Amino acid sequence: MLIVPKLDEHSEDPYYVQILEFIKKEIISGMIPSHTRLTSIRKLADQLNISATPVELAYQQLLSEGFIESKPKVGYFVTSIHTNPIAPQPILHQSDEPLPITSRDPREYEYDFHLSKNDFTKFPYRTWKRLFASNLMNSAALPYGNPQGEEGLRQVLTSYLHQYRGVNCSPEQIVIGADQYILASLLSLILHDASRSNRIAIEDPGYHLLPATFRKHGYEVIPVALEADGLSLEELYKSQANVVYTSPSHQFPRGMIMPISRRLQLIEWAKNNSAYIIEDDYDGEFRYHGKPIPSMQGLVDNSPVIYLSGFSQLLAPAFCIHYMVLPEQLMPKYHELRTELYLEHTAARWNQITLQQFIERGFLETHLRKMRQLYRRKHDLMIGAIHKYFENKAAITGTDAGFHVILTIDHALTEAELVAKARDAGIMIAPMSFTWWDKSQPKALEFMIGFGGIPEDRIDEGIRLLHKVWYS
Repeated sequence: MLIVPKLDEHSEDPYYVQILEFIKKEIISGMIPSHTRLTSIRKLADQLNISATPVELAYQQLLSEGFIESKPKVGYFVTSIHTNPIAPQPILHQSDEPLPITSRDPREYEYDFHLSKNDFTKFPYRTWKRLFASNLMNSAALPYGNPQGEEGLRQVLTSYLHQYRGVNCSPEQIVIGADQYILASLLSLILHDASRSNRIAIEDPGYHLLPATFRKHGYEVIPVALEADGLSLEELYKSQANVVYTSPSHQFPRGMIMPISRRLQLIEWAKNNSAYIIEDDYDGEFRYHGKPIPSMQGLVDNSPVIYLSGFSQLLAPAFCIHYMVLPEQLMPKYHELRTELYLEHTAARWNQITLQQFIERGFLETHLRKMRQLYRRKHDLMIGAIHKYFENKAAITGTDAGFHVILTIDHALTEAELVAKARDAGIMIAPMSFTWWDKSQPKALEFMIGFGGIPEDRIDEGIRLLHKVWYS
């Protein structure tokens, strides 16, 4: 029997968010045990004296985050989130084959389905220009800034991250840098443990910049296979890693959401092995059908999670503002390295101060709302076009969030031949093969089709042409 939540009609949070957060806390605390059947949507709505819509929205979000499961014609049940860890296993062997050298394609494509390009048609140029210009007249911004990042920006980020991503931190835990490589390099030094072999476990397939950086700093990289709900815990225990790199809210590139049970198991693994989790939340704000999935970092107190994100997708890559949230216990090591290495700030002070004002005055919230609407339209146009032209010739995965979907096909041609045919026709697509660390096993024909940067009126024609060049 579910305890009926008390709704606050004066709260800034809508009813469905209040219901959602109440049930999540009850499940995590164990007050609602695993396998408990939740009160039906209609009955809970009647008990709260509200319409069924807020309850339905809350239950759908709980489904998305893995807190509950639906049994047709029976009801909603709490999943098993408090499970025992898997016993440690012998260490895995991994290939030291170097990563191939890749570079950005300089060509212009009529149909550019690049997986991570932005749409700048809604960017508030005048607002940014006005704020930036006013800061250019501030001579106090000309000297070196705080190596950790501007204090004002770190303060507003603390509130922003808690409100939008569920991150719990203080401004003193945030470190700002100009790019991912700088933060990854610093993080590899912070996490280096002289008393043990340093190994970083990574999702395979996944994003390679951070593990490649760690490898340059002496870490052994252990690829871990993905299962339906995230990286394999069995393989993680075999890896004997002291760091794991994951993107739980929207896995890159597959797009899966790690459910609450797996997240808590991962945190338990880290605590039991004196290890750390690096959570890459590269596009967590962009979910198109349902509420964004909260971060792993905010799930428990004294979390062993390092949270990484930035403003490349939300605003623009050229601003060069990325950041990480360190656990409090790592801050002494960070300050020690900062002194030892004579670190200075890397992100431009003018950009940091302008971004601080942009957030404080509500412009980021407005911009985020507009961009979600724009990218949702593009996402839905993309899915519709693929269904229309490919019909049963392709499977689509990785939908409902981020900036790309995955197209899986069965074809006589090789991946390289299919990419070449597409690009010769003026269509930019990316093969999945470059996201694999372990390239020893044959892979399915999978392609990442981005919708972020391409104009809306070119999506349908681009997908039609892609089908034509592959199947005509």
